[in-house]
Amino acid sequence: MLKTAFKPKWLLALLAALLLATGFVALSGWQFGSSETEPPVKIDKTEKAVPLVGHHNVGVELMGNKADQIVTMSGSFVKGTDEMIAPRLHDGQKGVWVVSEFMVDGAPDDASIAVVRGWQPEATKPSEVPSGKLEITGRLMPSEGPENEHDLRSPTLATLSSAQLSNTWDNTVYSGFIVAHDMKTARGDQVKQAGIDTVYVGPQPQEAQTNWLNVFYGIEWVVFAGFALFLWYRMVRDDYQRDMEQIAEQAAAQARKNAAEEPGGQDSSHA
Repeated sequence: MLKTAFKPKWLLALLAALLLATGFVALSGWQFGSSETEPPVKIDKTEKAVPLVGHHNVGVELMGNKADQIVTMSGSFVKGTDEMIAPRLHDGQKGVWVVSEFMVDGAPDDASIAVVRGWQPEATKPSEVPSGKLEITGRLMPSEGPENEHDLRSPTLATLSSAQLSNTWDNTVYSGFIVAHDMKTARGDQVKQAGIDTVYVGPQPQEAQTNWLNVFYGIEWVVFAGFALFLWYRMVRDDYQRDMEQIAEQAAAQARKNAAEEPGGQDSSHA
Protein backbone atom coordinates (compact mmCIF):
# COMPACT_ATOMS: atom_id res chain seq x y z
CA MET A 1 0.00 0.00 0.00
CA LEU A 2 2.96 2.29 0.60
CA LYS A 3 3.93 1.99 -3.06
CA THR A 4 0.41 3.10 -4.02
CA ALA A 5 0.61 6.06 -1.67
CA PHE A 6 3.79 7.24 -3.44
CA LYS A 7 2.04 7.59 -6.76
CA PRO A 8 2.32 11.23 -7.93
CA LYS A 9 -1.44 11.75 -7.93
CA TRP A 10 -1.77 10.58 -4.33
CA LEU A 11 1.23 12.63 -3.20
CA LEU A 12 -0.48 15.70 -4.66
CA ALA A 13 -3.75 14.66 -3.04
CA LEU A 14 -1.94 14.27 0.31
CA LEU A 15 -0.49 17.77 -0.04
CA ALA A 16 -3.97 19.14 -0.72
CA ALA A 17 -5.40 17.22 2.26
CA LEU A 18 -2.64 18.52 4.55
CA LEU A 19 -3.24 22.11 3.40
CA LEU A 20 -6.96 21.67 3.96
CA ALA A 21 -6.42 20.10 7.38
CA THR A 22 -4.03 22.91 8.33
CA GLY A 23 -6.69 25.46 7.44
CA PHE A 24 -9.27 23.56 9.51
CA VAL A 25 -6.90 23.39 12.49
CA ALA A 26 -6.23 27.13 12.20
CA LEU A 27 -9.97 27.81 12.21
CA SER A 28 -10.31 25.52 15.20
CA GLY A 29 -7.63 27.47 17.07
CA TRP A 30 -9.42 30.72 16.28
CA GLN A 31 -12.72 29.33 17.57
CA PHE A 32 -11.10 28.05 20.78
CA GLY A 33 -9.36 31.41 21.24
CA SER A 34 -12.70 33.21 20.86
CA SER A 35 -14.47 30.92 23.29
CA GLU A 36 -13.22 32.85 26.33
CA THR A 37 -14.08 36.52 26.69
CA GLU A 38 -12.15 38.78 29.02
CA PRO A 39 -13.86 41.66 30.85
CA PRO A 40 -13.83 44.91 28.80
CA VAL A 41 -11.74 46.67 31.46
CA LYS A 42 -9.51 45.11 34.11
CA ILE A 43 -10.33 45.71 37.76
CA ASP A 44 -6.98 47.35 38.44
CA LYS A 45 -8.08 50.18 36.13
CA THR A 46 -11.76 50.51 37.05
CA GLU A 47 -11.02 50.91 40.76
CA LYS A 48 -8.74 53.93 40.28
CA ALA A 49 -11.00 56.99 40.45
CA VAL A 50 -10.89 59.33 37.45
CA PRO A 51 -12.80 62.59 36.79
CA LEU A 52 -16.12 62.04 35.04
CA VAL A 53 -15.49 65.01 32.77
CA GLY A 54 -12.93 63.72 30.30
CA HIS A 55 -13.67 60.06 30.93
CA HIS A 56 -17.18 60.10 29.47
CA ASN A 57 -18.60 62.54 26.94
CA VAL A 58 -22.06 64.07 26.80
CA GLY A 59 -24.24 62.77 23.98
CA VAL A 60 -22.19 59.60 23.58
CA GLU A 61 -23.48 56.17 24.51
CA LEU A 62 -21.63 54.67 27.46
CA MET A 63 -19.61 51.77 26.06
CA GLY A 64 -18.29 48.74 27.90
CA ASN A 65 -14.73 50.06 28.08
CA LYS A 66 -15.98 53.19 29.85
CA ALA A 67 -18.59 51.67 32.14
CA ASP A 68 -17.98 50.18 35.60
CA GLN A 69 -15.38 52.88 36.28
CA ILE A 70 -15.03 54.66 39.62
CA VAL A 71 -15.37 58.37 38.84
CA THR A 72 -15.31 61.63 40.74
CA MET A 73 -17.18 64.85 40.06
CA SER A 74 -18.16 68.10 41.69
CA GLY A 75 -21.38 70.02 41.36
CA SER A 76 -24.78 70.24 42.99
CA PHE A 77 -28.09 68.43 43.10
CA VAL A 78 -31.22 69.89 41.54
CA LYS A 79 -34.07 70.06 44.04
CA GLY A 80 -37.37 68.50 43.11
CA THR A 81 -35.89 65.96 40.69
CA ASP A 82 -36.13 62.87 42.88
CA GLU A 83 -37.18 59.66 41.18
CA MET A 84 -37.55 56.22 42.77
CA ILE A 85 -36.54 53.03 40.95
CA ALA A 86 -38.13 49.80 42.14
CA PRO A 87 -37.75 47.07 43.01
CA ARG A 88 -34.10 47.22 44.10
CA LEU A 89 -32.43 44.88 46.57
CA HIS A 90 -30.20 46.03 49.40
CA ASP A 91 -28.76 43.46 51.82
CA GLY A 92 -31.38 41.02 50.58
CA GLN A 93 -34.31 43.39 51.26
CA LYS A 94 -36.55 44.88 48.58
CA GLY A 95 -36.86 48.63 48.40
CA VAL A 96 -36.23 51.54 46.05
CA TRP A 97 -33.28 53.49 44.73
CA VAL A 98 -33.51 57.24 45.20
CA VAL A 99 -32.21 58.96 42.08
CA SER A 100 -31.71 62.71 41.64
CA GLU A 101 -30.36 65.02 38.96
CA PHE A 102 -26.81 66.28 39.57
CA MET A 103 -25.38 69.27 37.69
CA VAL A 104 -21.78 68.45 36.85
CA ASP A 105 -19.20 71.23 37.07
CA GLY A 106 -17.29 71.61 33.80
CA ALA A 107 -19.70 69.48 31.77
CA PRO A 108 -20.47 70.78 28.27
CA ASP A 109 -23.95 72.12 27.56
CA ASP A 110 -24.55 72.42 31.32
CA ALA A 111 -25.22 68.68 31.28
CA SER A 112 -26.32 66.73 34.31
CA ILE A 113 -26.17 63.09 35.29
CA ALA A 114 -28.47 60.78 37.23
CA VAL A 115 -27.06 59.91 40.64
CA VAL A 116 -28.28 57.08 42.84
CA ARG A 117 -28.24 58.81 46.20
CA GLY A 118 -29.04 55.60 48.02
CA TRP A 119 -31.69 53.05 48.97
CA GLN A 120 -34.76 53.21 51.17
CA PRO A 121 -37.22 50.44 52.09
CA GLU A 122 -40.44 52.20 51.05
CA ALA A 123 -41.51 54.23 48.02
CA THR A 124 -42.22 57.26 50.19
CA LYS A 125 -41.02 60.79 49.63
CA PRO A 126 -37.24 60.74 50.26
CA SER A 127 -35.31 63.29 52.25
CA GLU A 128 -34.28 66.48 50.46
CA VAL A 129 -31.19 66.41 48.29
CA PRO A 130 -28.06 67.73 50.00
CA SER A 131 -27.58 71.40 49.19
CA GLY A 132 -24.52 73.30 48.08
CA LYS A 133 -21.40 72.22 46.25
CA LEU A 134 -20.59 68.54 46.66
CA GLU A 135 -17.82 66.13 45.77
CA ILE A 136 -19.15 62.72 44.73
CA THR A 137 -17.27 59.48 44.14
CA GLY A 138 -19.14 56.53 42.68
CA ARG A 139 -19.34 53.88 40.02
CA LEU A 140 -20.37 54.84 36.50
CA MET A 141 -22.98 52.39 35.23
CA PRO A 142 -24.64 51.97 31.81
CA SER A 143 -28.17 53.21 31.34
CA GLU A 144 -31.01 50.73 31.55
CA GLY A 145 -33.67 50.43 28.87
CA PRO A 146 -36.60 52.84 29.11
CA GLU A 147 -39.90 51.69 30.54
CA ASN A 148 -42.28 51.16 27.62
CA GLU A 149 -45.59 51.61 29.41
CA HIS A 150 -45.24 53.57 32.62
CA ASP A 151 -48.25 53.84 34.89
CA LEU A 152 -48.44 57.52 35.78
CA ARG A 153 -50.18 56.58 39.03
CA SER A 154 -47.10 54.64 40.17
CA PRO A 155 -44.61 56.60 42.32
CA THR A 156 -41.74 54.48 41.03
CA LEU A 157 -40.01 53.70 37.74
CA ALA A 158 -39.09 50.15 36.76
CA THR A 159 -35.79 51.07 35.10
CA LEU A 160 -33.14 53.73 35.39
CA SER A 161 -33.03 55.13 31.87
CA SER A 162 -31.01 58.29 31.30
CA ALA A 163 -33.00 59.01 28.11
CA GLN A 164 -36.27 58.83 30.02
CA LEU A 165 -34.92 60.99 32.82
CA SER A 166 -33.63 63.54 30.30
CA ASN A 167 -37.20 64.04 29.11
CA THR A 168 -38.49 64.23 32.66
CA TRP A 169 -35.86 66.73 33.77
CA ASP A 170 -35.88 68.64 30.45
CA ASN A 171 -32.11 68.84 30.34
CA THR A 172 -29.09 67.34 28.57
CA VAL A 173 -28.16 64.25 30.58
CA TYR A 174 -25.10 62.03 30.38
CA SER A 175 -25.75 58.51 29.13
CA GLY A 176 -25.51 56.18 32.12
CA PHE A 177 -25.75 56.96 35.82
CA ILE A 178 -23.57 57.05 38.92
CA VAL A 179 -24.11 55.05 42.07
CA ALA A 180 -22.73 57.35 44.77
CA HIS A 181 -20.36 55.58 47.15
CA ASP A 182 -19.08 58.69 48.86
CA MET A 183 -20.52 62.19 49.14
CA LYS A 184 -18.72 65.14 50.73
CA THR A 185 -19.14 68.86 51.00
CA ALA A 186 -16.68 71.27 49.43
CA ARG A 187 -14.98 71.45 52.86
CA GLY A 188 -14.56 67.67 52.96
CA ASP A 189 -17.31 66.89 55.48
CA GLN A 190 -19.19 63.64 55.01
CA VAL A 191 -22.78 64.09 53.85
CA LYS A 192 -25.49 62.15 55.66
CA GLN A 193 -28.96 61.61 54.25
CA ALA A 194 -31.80 60.83 56.63
CA GLY A 195 -33.59 57.56 55.87
CA ILE A 196 -31.37 56.72 52.91
CA ASP A 197 -28.72 53.99 52.99
CA THR A 198 -25.64 54.25 50.80
CA VAL A 199 -25.59 51.74 47.95
CA TYR A 200 -22.30 50.11 47.04
CA VAL A 201 -21.95 48.46 43.64
CA GLY A 202 -18.84 46.32 43.27
CA PRO A 203 -16.86 45.76 40.08
CA GLN A 204 -18.13 43.41 37.43
CA PRO A 205 -16.96 39.76 37.61
CA GLN A 206 -13.47 39.39 36.22
CA GLU A 207 -13.62 35.68 35.42
CA ALA A 208 -13.30 34.80 31.75
CA GLN A 209 -16.64 33.71 30.31
CA THR A 210 -16.73 30.53 28.18
CA ASN A 211 -18.77 30.52 24.99
CA TRP A 212 -19.60 26.84 24.55
CA LEU A 213 -20.91 27.37 21.03
CA ASN A 214 -17.42 28.47 19.96
CA VAL A 215 -15.96 25.42 21.72
CA PHE A 216 -18.33 23.18 19.74
CA TYR A 217 -17.32 24.87 16.47
CA GLY A 218 -13.65 24.42 17.40
CA ILE A 219 -14.18 20.69 17.87
CA GLU A 220 -16.04 20.54 14.55
CA TRP A 221 -13.06 22.03 12.69
CA VAL A 222 -10.74 19.43 14.27
CA VAL A 223 -13.10 16.68 13.09
CA PHE A 224 -13.10 18.17 9.58
CA ALA A 225 -9.29 18.17 9.57
CA GLY A 226 -9.23 14.51 10.57
CA PHE A 227 -11.85 13.69 7.94
CA ALA A 228 -9.74 15.31 5.18
CA LEU A 229 -6.81 13.00 6.03
CA PHE A 230 -9.11 10.00 6.44
CA LEU A 231 -10.66 10.66 3.05
CA TRP A 232 -7.18 10.67 1.46
CA TYR A 233 -6.37 7.37 3.21
CA ARG A 234 -9.60 5.75 1.98
CA MET A 235 -8.94 6.82 -1.60
CA VAL A 236 -5.40 5.44 -1.47
CA ARG A 237 -6.65 2.19 0.05
CA ASP A 238 -9.35 1.82 -2.61
CA ASP A 239 -6.76 2.39 -5.32
CA TYR A 240 -4.48 -0.19 -3.70
CA GLN A 241 -7.31 -2.74 -3.57
CA ARG A 242 -8.12 -2.13 -7.22
CA ASP A 243 -4.47 -2.71 -8.07
CA MET A 244 -4.47 -5.93 -6.06
CA GLU A 245 -7.65 -7.13 -7.77
CA GLN A 246 -6.19 -6.31 -11.16
CA ILE A 247 -2.99 -8.20 -10.34
CA ALA A 248 -5.02 -11.16 -9.09
CA GLU A 249 -7.10 -11.18 -12.26
CA GLN A 250 -3.98 -10.96 -14.43
CA ALA A 251 -2.38 -13.82 -12.47
CA ALA A 252 -5.49 -15.97 -12.85
CA ALA A 253 -5.66 -15.27 -16.58
CA GLN A 254 -2.02 -16.08 -16.95
CA ALA A 255 -2.51 -19.32 -15.01
CA ARG A 256 -5.37 -20.32 -17.29
CA LYS A 257 -3.29 -19.49 -20.34
CA ASN A 258 -0.34 -21.48 -19.05
CA ALA A 259 -2.57 -24.45 -18.24
CA ALA A 260 -4.01 -24.39 -21.73
CA GLU A 261 -0.55 -24.31 -23.32
CA GLU A 262 0.88 -27.22 -21.30
CA PRO A 263 1.76 -30.36 -23.42
CA GLY A 264 -0.84 -33.10 -23.06
CA GLY A 265 -3.33 -30.66 -21.82
CA GLN A 266 -5.77 -31.62 -24.63
CA ASP A 267 -5.29 -35.44 -24.09
CA SER A 268 -5.89 -35.22 -20.41
CA SER A 269 -9.06 -33.36 -21.08
CA HIS A 270 -10.31 -36.05 -23.44
CA ALA A 271 -9.38 -38.78 -20.99
